[in-house]
Amino acid sequence: MTGNILIVDDEDQLRKLLARIISLEGFKVLQTATLKAANEVLMSQEVDVILCDVRLPDGNGVDFVKAVKHKYPSVEIILLTAYGNIADGVQAIKNGAFDYITKGDDNNRIVPLLYQAVDKSLLQQKSSVTISNTSPCDFGSIIGESTAIKMAVQLARKIAGSDATVLLLGETGTGKEVFANAIHQNSKRKNNSLVAINCSAFNKELLEGELFGHKAGAYTGAVKDKKGLIEVADGGTLFLDEIGELHIDLQAKLLRFLENGEFIKLGDTKISKANVRIIAATNRNLKNDVTEGHFREDLYYRLNVFIIEIPSLRERTEDIPLLIHYFLARIAEKENTPLIRAGKEALQLLQQYSWKGNIRELKNVLTRAVILVDGLEILPEHLPYEIQQQSQTTLPGLSLAAVEKQHIQKILQYTNGNKARAAKLLEIGLATLYRKMEEYAIAPGLSK
Repeated sequence: MTGNILIVDDEDQLRKLLARIISLEGFKVLQTATLKAANEVLMSQEVDVILCDVRLPDGNGVDFVKAVKHKYPSVEIILLTAYGNIADGVQAIKNGAFDYITKGDDNNRIVPLLYQAVDKSLLQQKSSVTISNTSPCDFGSIIGESTAIKMAVQLARKIAGSDATVLLLGETGTGKEVFANAIHQNSKRKNNSLVAINCSAFNKELLEGELFGHKAGAYTGAVKDKKGLIEVADGGTLFLDEIGELHIDLQAKLLRFLENGEFIKLGDTKISKANVRIIAATNRNLKNDVTEGHFREDLYYRLNVFIIEIPSLRERTEDIPLLIHYFLARIAEKENTPLIRAGKEALQLLQQYSWKGNIRELKNVLTRAVILVDGLEILPEHLPYEIQQQSQTTLPGLSLAAVEKQHIQKILQYTNGNKARAAKLLEIGLATLYRKMEEYAIAPGLSK
């Protein structure tokens, strides 16, 4: 496996030993003794995983995690400490650390954890940019018979054949990328690439290079010319997801491109051109962002040539049974297993739930429920605790605490005691899982 690992530790002998061990696994290893030097490395080189001491001469690794995850969301951080304590561990996980381990006691876990962390980092980077020559979705992929979703689809169909810029508005998880794919597939550009990028997944410098490209020598580490995604999308469509997170400086460059199709690569002096249709999406209120000075007004009016509002799942509850059947059928096909259906009581709970995460949350809940089902029917006890809470008659004679304990036990059994994986399936932090295991006296099982 390839991956760039940054070790931050002021103990020279330990740092060099770790570097040797990790390099033998095929990773590229970078080393620093301070957080200041680590920040300089992050600004100049690509890093996938940071292995960082908690106590350093110029700061605390727990606080460093929060700062790194804010600027470099796809970078994973594993904290090392010689003085492990629960409070630091809980805060580290809350700040976004991949794991928190004790020097000496957990040395045998470092290499396996690095593989897992690199996998996660690379997957996040890959999922933040996608390039497809044939769009995987058409309007037929948009499931629903409600008036709200039908109106959105009708508007999208009307605009698909033109070259007009489209702005998709809607909460996280409503399916904005599915709409972007369908619009591209039904446009005259469908035989060319659809390039999608999540603007919130990169810091300003990386995003500028991703969008506009760079010339060799533009910055440290830029050893050769690189095409930007605008150039890659020439003749096709560029989907800018989470456009509201775009840095104000990059907004000016994007505006120039929207006005005349021109852009300048990093480190270049000449103007480049590309013929690209822009579809943008956001879950933010851009009008408020304009008022507060976070988003350029001229760019806002360039983007909102045609606005399509994607309804939340709360606004189309009549579509929930259709979506449940669709996802359960997909899961059965993928896993080559019998089709599981939602029982009457479970279906009622699923329709009553608020779904803050919308369709994406519904899909995750169903995937997890299928794991827990013993037969061919999803029952209330197979649903997350917060969904079961809606009904006082979900499981007669069984307290909500007992339901939660049973749910956690089943997930741990499914993951063979792997607590990191269990926490992910439960959609809670690792520290929260440990706290609940202690609260409910759940046996630790396998130490993973």
